[in-house]
Amino acid sequence: MSLDREFSEDGKVLTIYLEEKFDFSKVQDFRLAYSEGNEGVNSIVINLQNTEYMDSSALGMLLNMQKSLSDSVKSYKISHSRPQVLKILQIARFGKKFDIT
Repeated sequence: MSLDREFSEDGKVLTIYLEEKFDFSKVQDFRLAYSEGNEGVNSIVINLQNTEYMDSSALGMLLNMQKSLSDSVKSYKISHSRPQVLKILQIARFGKKFDIT
């Protein structure tokens, strides 16, 4: 897995750190990042501090993550978005489904 991830001390928050490009080439790595070893996780943070490019497939991956984890995860947050990525999230109205900070 080429994406970094980190669990909080209590194991309830999973933070996934995306790379410079978040596009279809990351689909498998992204799916593994949120689906493996996440027992007890009830909140997911997607950290976009290094992400300069995001396409529509990335938006779809975020929605698929939310759909597949809807039974166990109650809170989804997108953090540290750069201005160009934040604009994409705002245009797609992701603020309705994710807490964007």
